[in-house]
Amino acid sequence: MDITQLLAFTIQNEASDLHLSPKNPPVIRTHGDLKRVKADPLESDDIRSMIYSFMTEDQRAEFERELELDFAIAFGEKARFRVNAFTTRTGTAAVFRSIPSLIPTMEELELPAIMRRFAQLEKGLVLITGPTGSGKSTSLASMIDYINEHESRHIVTIEDPVEFFHVSKNSLVNHREIGPDTKSFAKALRSSLREDPDVILVGEMRDYETISLAMTAAETGHLVFATLHSNTAPKTVDRIIDVFPTGDKEMVRAMLASSLQGVVSQNLLKRADGKGRVGAYEILVGTNAVRNLIRENQVAQLYSMIQTGSRYGMVTMEDAIKALLEEGIIEKEEARRALLKSTDEEDEDRDENVASASLGGGRISDDDAGSGKKKMSAAASGGGDAQGGGDDGEGYSF
Repeated sequence: MDITQLLAFTIQNEASDLHLSPKNPPVIRTHGDLKRVKADPLESDDIRSMIYSFMTEDQRAEFERELELDFAIAFGEKARFRVNAFTTRTGTAAVFRSIPSLIPTMEELELPAIMRRFAQLEKGLVLITGPTGSGKSTSLASMIDYINEHESRHIVTIEDPVEFFHVSKNSLVNHREIGPDTKSFAKALRSSLREDPDVILVGEMRDYETISLAMTAAETGHLVFATLHSNTAPKTVDRIIDVFPTGDKEMVRAMLASSLQGVVSQNLLKRADGKGRVGAYEILVGTNAVRNLIRENQVAQLYSMIQTGSRYGMVTMEDAIKALLEEGIIEKEEARRALLKSTDEEDEDRDENVASASLGGGRISDDDAGSGKKKMSAAASGGGDAQGGGDDGEGYSF
């Protein structure tokens, strides 16, 4: 089986991911659901040959040494793929994440208007957060593209790997990839401060040093965009502060209070009409009141501030989901599941009550939750319908 055929099939079915796992047929994810391709199970050697066909000699050596590797590939002019190759108990496996070559605009993504204002800022820290697969990279790419199109700035992106590739327009864009171009986020970020940047994109704030440097860059007159894996805007603030030792927390709160411009926590929900997914966004704006709460270690009150800050463009995830439901864009069960996932595990009891209050009462039983899940297999005829359908026992025709 040819990997180029599988990648073309992934694009044809508008799938976000292609999974290759030993002893299993290829699996694609369309609109959040996994669907098997009608094909023979793959062997570990087959998958290794597929991914090795894209790797350089250095990448192959690193994969052999580390047993896992992140890299990106171009697939003609149609798309790019972010690839994670890894090793399982049954052998070599890989996941290909589809990245469109054509960067969608903020209008096409239906991003909140406040995100355009974030892109127009001169300095400060803007964080885009959410779980894996929630569209963080795409939202950031559209914001960087807006700056590239409308502003004359020097934009430096630091990613692992580079996902969306921006051709310089009105701005000058330089991409740096961890591995081939720099050794780490921290080193690249420290170096970028000497590269006359106006805008810095940090693919992920992973550690103490990177977070500290990002805040320093934002404090010293640069506009810094970064991502974090957190479910809510207040929790994002908490996690940044928690990274630092106890003795540094007061200083960090002061730095974050002075530099934070906004936090966007996002998730993707299935549309009621089955035609893809739609974003739901929780927005925290760095107003003076928000800065004071952070500085005074009153992070727990940030949620209330979001609830009452609509005039500044703030919105809670609950309100964002409820608005989508009222407009008929998503179904009630999808809204309930999204509300339950929007906060961390330690708040699950509270979350279910929030879901009930927001969506008309009633707790979600295990049966209800299970009935909302689509089975992994779905039928497709001809080229394969990306929405799935037909008999549960069938897979995608390849």
